[in-house]
Amino acid sequence: MKRSIILFSFVAVSLGAMAQKTTTDNKGSAADSLLNSMSADDNKGPIVIAKSSRYVLSQSTETIKKNNLNFLVIHRFGDFAGKQGGGRLYYGLDDVADVYIGFEYGISDNLNIDIGRSTIGGLADLELKYAALHQSNDGSPFAVTLIGETGFRPYGANFTKTTDRFSYFGQAIIAHSFSPGNALQIAPSFVRNNTPIPFEPGNDLDFFALSSTLRLKLTKHSGFIIDYAHSFSSYQHTKGNGFSDPLGFGYEVETGGHVFTINVTNARAVNEITYLSSTQSSYGRGQYRLGFTISRMFDFNGHKKEKKEDK
Repeated sequence: MKRSIILFSFVAVSLGAMAQKTTTDNKGSAADSLLNSMSADDNKGPIVIAKSSRYVLSQSTETIKKNNLNFLVIHRFGDFAGKQGGGRLYYGLDDVADVYIGFEYGISDNLNIDIGRSTIGGLADLELKYAALHQSNDGSPFAVTLIGETGFRPYGANFTKTTDRFSYFGQAIIAHSFSPGNALQIAPSFVRNNTPIPFEPGNDLDFFALSSTLRLKLTKHSGFIIDYAHSFSSYQHTKGNGFSDPLGFGYEVETGGHVFTINVTNARAVNEITYLSSTQSSYGRGQYRLGFTISRMFDFNGHKKEKKEDK
């Protein structure tokens, strides 16, 4: 199953690259414009802060443009070291912690609807993402994007009624690009689980969290990412409960119409609801893992042929 998912991901990216549309001007397709506009901060319009909509753990302030579809595959392998890792499991490559497959669609340039599913808990999510404010050279010094998400777990034995299966996530992402390709963001969040995750007596049903992300430019088409999140759940920070703050490091590279990120993180889960609620893996115990994110754009706007003017 794991090999099939990985193979499907790379085949989809390859087909997407073959199907990529081009235009008659020098700007490239609408799908590529999101990825290649890091140098746009010389203009008076909005500054594009990130190469894609996702970092390692966090989402970025960027939204998918109108009538564009972003196909996402996010994969977490097993523990690199510790009791569940090491050479016996090829340092985690023979195991799967979580796989997320999702789609992000641009209803408008500033409003997206996103759907996806994670392996852990079979969590299916529906999300709205709205870019409320853009950073620009002649306007705001930062960007603000709002996220509202509902998660549903169709399987599991700890639920007595349908409403117990729901979780909710809200976040405000505030980001600033301090030079082309270099950016910092913070993201206050709120998580609500109708059933505690993990299912342990006394675990909080709702709590606040704070994430921070730093992206540093390496080349025109690549960057280094540090992604961190801290939960303010009182239960998680009770001594002996074994919870850890999620921390990830990533190398991001843009290749044409898609962005590929390879990363290392102690978080097993991909979805924010799950990793903020239940990260119990520690770098100190060797419970960190290799992962990757593939993001591929598809443009459904269509390109009208320019009519030749009569001389």
